[in-house]
Amino acid sequence: MNRLINILSGTCLMAILLLVAVSCSGDDKDKEQPVVSTKKERNFIKEGTQLYGQQRYAEAEVSYNKALEINPDNHVAKFNLASSFIKQRGEDLKNKEDSLLARASVMLAELKEAPDLKVSQAAYYDRGNLAYKSEDYGTAVELYKDALRRDPTDDMARQNLRMAQLKLREQQQNQNKDQNNQDQDKNQQDKDQQQQQQQQQQNQDQQNQDKDKQDQQNGQQDKKEEQKQQPQQQKGGLSDANAQQILKAMEDKENATRQKVEKMKQGQQRNSSRRQPEKPW
Repeated sequence: MNRLINILSGTCLMAILLLVAVSCSGDDKDKEQPVVSTKKERNFIKEGTQLYGQQRYAEAEVSYNKALEINPDNHVAKFNLASSFIKQRGEDLKNKEDSLLARASVMLAELKEAPDLKVSQAAYYDRGNLAYKSEDYGTAVELYKDALRRDPTDDMARQNLRMAQLKLREQQQNQNKDQNNQDQDKNQQDKDQQQQQQQQQQNQDQQNQDKDKQDQQNGQQDKKEEQKQQPQQQKGGLSDANAQQILKAMEDKENATRQKVEKMKQGQQRNSSRRQPEKPW
């Protein structure tokens, strides 16, 4: 809600239009002298306020800009201009990148230390509304508090503060709930991944066991085949050891026969040498 626009009506109109802008810097001796608004400047503000009341916000913007061209330090014109920017955007204030909303937010922030407490308080209040509409409830809470510090009697600021606090608490609870859900999902994913890895390891171990068992069975089968083949070889042929034995036996027999023949020859020779030749008579 735009407070200063509502104030600019009835008998309060001239009082607001006659606001004096004071810039404070340095020591008291260096303070700039108050700049008194001109009649032309006040007329542009009045014109803009009438157009604003008729919901002709773009035309009101033009009038407020004309007043600021005359006096850029006119806080009332600046606040009303920011309000016209906001009104031109209607109720959809979530787009923070909107140029008009961005300009309005900057202008309201510049008015936080405005010499007129009403202008400053209204600027904090409207900034709180912008933050609330964009669902930035934490910022809205602080801005409404600042508005109440400048005007503790502002019941609407107090009501909006309570609403922002409730929304903030609800938002935090939802964030905590979402975080818990994310943590649970992550834990479940980790658990599923661990189970999957365990299952894969078990499958691998089982495959290794099956392979070892199969290799063992293959080895036993090969051994049986070898054992079957060995008797057949013994039946079908001689081993090296048996062949050697047979050869040796044959050699021994041959040697014995040769020796026997030799002995017989030697015996015959001895017999022939004993005979005396018959003398011729």
